[in-house]
Amino acid sequence: MSKVLILIAEDEDRLAAFVEKGLKKNGFETIVAGDGVQALKAIEQQPVDLLLLDLGLPIKDGWAVLRETRAQNPDLPIIVVTAMTDERDRQQVFAAGANDYLPKPFKFSDLLAKIKLYLEDV
Repeated sequence: MSKVLILIAEDEDRLAAFVEKGLKKNGFETIVAGDGVQALKAIEQQPVDLLLLDLGLPIKDGWAVLRETRAQNPDLPIIVVTAMTDERDRQQVFAAGANDYLPKPFKFSDLLAKIKLYLEDV
């Protein structure tokens, strides 16, 4: 199995570090982007296998990243990880093209299960 690359687009340093550490322990390669502009640049520069996306990113928010990424990468699995837990937000996340949604706070095991679900074929 080749190395799987996951982009973590998260501006909360402690959460990004926690997720990155857990993913690396499970054999994944990671890139962390602290804002939307960095996230889009990272996707342009190298093919990622999955995007973990926070909606509340600075500079360019996660909604813009979601729409732009989906338009350019129709097959890329995108899991939105957000503190926005309103049902309308959830519906908008799927309408904007996300594959899945995980409300914060979350258990790492739940996140890992979702990631593995989307990367079965990689």
